[in-house]
This record gives sequence, structure tokens and C-alpha cells, in this order.
Amino acid sequence: MNRISEPFLQRLAARVGLGSPLHKLRGGVHPEGRKDLSADPPIRVLPLPERLFVPMQQHIGAPARHLVSVGETVKKGQLLAASQGMVSAPVHAPTSGRISAIGDFPGPHPSGLQMPTLTLEADGNETWFEADIPADPFALSPEEVATRVGAAGIVGLGGAAFPAAVKLHLSRRSEVRTLIMNGGECEPYLTCDDRLMRERAQQIVEGIRLIAHATGASKILVGIEDNKPEAIAAMQAAAKATVVQVIAVPAMYPMGSEKQMIQVLTGQEVPAGGRAADIGVLVHNVGTAYAVQQALCLGRPLVSRIVTVSGGAIMAPCNLEAPIGALAADLVRACGGLRIDAARLVLGGPMMGTQLSNLDVPLVKGSSGVLALTSAEVEQTRPGPCIRCSSCVRACPMGLLPLEMAARIRVGDPAGAVDWGLKDCIACGSCSYVCPSHIPLVHYFNHAKGDLAARERLKMKNEATKKLADERSERMARIVREREEAARLRAAKKAAADAAKKAVAVAAAAAAKEKELA
Repeated sequence: MNRISEPFLQRLAARVGLGSPLHKLRGGVHPEGRKDLSADPPIRVLPLPERLFVPMQQHIGAPARHLVSVGETVKKGQLLAASQGMVSAPVHAPTSGRISAIGDFPGPHPSGLQMPTLTLEADGNETWFEADIPADPFALSPEEVATRVGAAGIVGLGGAAFPAAVKLHLSRRSEVRTLIMNGGECEPYLTCDDRLMRERAQQIVEGIRLIAHATGASKILVGIEDNKPEAIAAMQAAAKATVVQVIAVPAMYPMGSEKQMIQVLTGQEVPAGGRAADIGVLVHNVGTAYAVQQALCLGRPLVSRIVTVSGGAIMAPCNLEAPIGALAADLVRACGGLRIDAARLVLGGPMMGTQLSNLDVPLVKGSSGVLALTSAEVEQTRPGPCIRCSSCVRACPMGLLPLEMAARIRVGDPAGAVDWGLKDCIACGSCSYVCPSHIPLVHYFNHAKGDLAARERLKMKNEATKKLADERSERMARIVREREEAARLRAAKKAAADAAKKAVAVAAAAAAKEKELA
């Protein structure tokens, strides 16, 4: 049964002592969690690698512009690259050392696509850059809080990596009333948020309060899946004397999605094509709240994060606090390496993460996990034809018709899929998970979205080219008109000069004739 019943939600709400019941959700699936592999060991600090590879593109938006040069010595937390444009985020040094190279390096992309990267040779001293730490962060204005969050390079740590400061500024303008902190962590295998809430709940709650201060939100809710009782207890204890409400929500996938968390906690739905701010809600990940607390209270920009290293091929799965730019291979090595060859390597979660061809890929701000899965954990079945069973329809948390969208995409009609709600698809993979024919539906949808985006870019390029061509035509026509006008003026001046010359000659001749007659 995919739909979560209202009576179940009411019983759950009563069990955790909520003042109001949770709200009904559509769709969703319950994949095997496999969280027990890494949930129990405490967070460990990754031994500092000799080299860190820091990409300039670690966030949604424009890549950062590097400010350092090869051979320059930097301190931990020092600004390495500045943000560009309205949607961007700066990048800071994950440790102290020397910039040894600036160039392209394989990034977290299935194709191994290269991206501009700074290579930092660690000196092992971990010397921090001196920071400006406010005496009382809560005395700062909301605008100053958002500015400092932006300067710290903080992005959404739930995976989207959207610059946090942009959301804070937008929320202030949109008069956000409800702040929701997402502690769902519904992806199988991943336990980094779980461990963070268990071990650092006080700092997370302080970060939540700072975010609320920056947005002006009066209602603060923290949603945590009910399969994390230790995290719920730790967060409730930390929030006891505050207005922060910690709420257990049903464990299902994709409960960690922003739209689903909003719906189950508030009963509101984000409008199609809209944003959470449109209904007066802001959602941030609990890891982001921790990063905000570290930045405002300790002056530390986002230079590291908690990462789950797990999967059947990992010798000793656990959660590591790792510097940004460490290679996935460094993290796997710190967990004892691989006990057997991995059938699939994933950066992030198995449902929405990025499949890797190798482990020589740097950790970025949005990297929540490094998974090495065995062949037994990876279902490798050839897809068959759609049998119109509608399992995907029942599983879709957005209430879409995946089989209809896929049918149109297969015949080369992505625009037709848009009419069936393609743009509302959150690419959670629930439809693919339940499909008895093993059709990779979410891959169809991602491909179609990419195709539509490419068409839109081509359309914009063609429009820009046409505009340039029209401007050139107008410019050439103007030049012709100006030349013709200049030629007409020259001709008029020449005619006037000739007429004047002729008049002078006639006058001179007349004067000469008068002189002769006299």
C-alpha cells in the first residue's frame, strides 16, 4: 500500500505528542533502508589527505571565480574563489597549504566531465584564517545574517546545493511565516544527517534559530523520519526551551523531498511551477542549519561536511567529517577500503545520486554519501515493455502519470510529456523502483528535461542571434543612410561653393566690363 492513511498519521502524531495531526501524502515507496550499516558508529574525522581538489562549481548557479594563483600559500577558511552573479557561492580553503595547480579536473558527473578546479597541497598544520566573529549573532540584522551566510559559501546540504543566502533574502521579501527544517534523510544507506542530529543537536538548533531570525518566520518545524528515534530524542532535548518543534514524520521515500515535507507537516501544496516561498514556507536541511551556526558563531565557512561511506562492498561503513575536495577514494580508504569489487559506485544516495566510473572524484558541498554497492545490491534486469499496470501512478508522490509521460518521450515528444506534468516531476525515482517491467522511467524524464532545456537554450540562442542580426541590419541601414546624407550634404556644399564661385566670377567680369567702358 503506497498511500499513507490519515488514521495512521493521526496515531503517529498522538504518539509523538503533536498538537495537530500530520497530513496525508500521496504515493511514495518503501525501499530497503540499509541504514544499519553506518548509523551506529560515531562520526569520525577523515585523516587529512596530502592533496585536495576543490572545484569552482559546487552549487546551483554561476561557478565561482578564483582569486588565488599557483604557488600562493593559503590558510584554512581563506577565500579562494568569489561568487559571480545573483545565484552563486564562494569557495574557501578546506585546509592550510599551497595552491599547486589551477585547471580542469574530473568532477562528480557520470561522464567524468572535467571542471575548473584548484589543487591544494596540505601543509598539515590546519591553520585557520582569522575571521570576524560577532559577539552576539542574534544581535545582527536579518540582512547581515543572510550576508554572512552567503560570504561563508553555505549551500543546501540536502543535495540540491542551492545558495542558502539567496533563499534567505527571498524569504524575507516573500514574508515567509513557516520555517521547516528537513531531517527526513529518506534515501537508503544515508545516515549523515541522523548522526549529525544525534551528536550535534545543540548546534543545529542554534543554527535553526539564526535562520528563523534571518527570515522572520514565527513557526519553526523540524521534520525527522520516525525510524530515527535517537535523533528525534536528541533534537527534542536540544529544542526543549525554544519555539522549535521537533516532529516525527512517517518513514517513506521521498519524505526528504521539500514538497513532501511541506505537505505532511502543513497540509499545503507548492503550486505547479512555483516555490515554497509562494505559500509562505522556507525549507532548509538540518546540515545547512549546522553550517550556519558554525559560520556565525565560530566564523568558520563551509569547508567540510559529514559524509556517509557505505554499501556492501565497503569494509567498515561509517560517517566521516571530510574536507571539501577530498577524493571519494580517500574516504573509502579511511573505511578500510573495498572488501570486494563494487558493481556500482555512487556519490550521494542510490535513488538520486550520481553514478561514478571511479573513485578519483572530489567531494563537493552537496555530496552526502559515497556508496560502493555489490551486484547483490544492484538490480540489473533488462527493461521490458510497459504493461499499463499503473504501479508508477500509485507510487508517484506528485500525483503524475509517469507511464503517459514516458510514452510520449519514447516517440520523441517531450513537449507532450510537459502537458502531462513533466516539469512537476522531482526525479525521485519512485516510479522506476516499483515498475515490474524495470523501465528506467526517471532516466526518460531526466533525458527529456535535458532535451527541453537544450531546446530552450537553442531557442534563446537563435533569438539572440536574430536580435544581433536585426541590430546589425539596422546598423548597416543606418550607416547607409548616414553615408547618403553625408554625400547629399557634400553635394549641396559643393553646389553652393560652385554657385558662389560662379557668382564671384560673374561679378568680377561685370566689374571689368564697367571699367573698360569707363
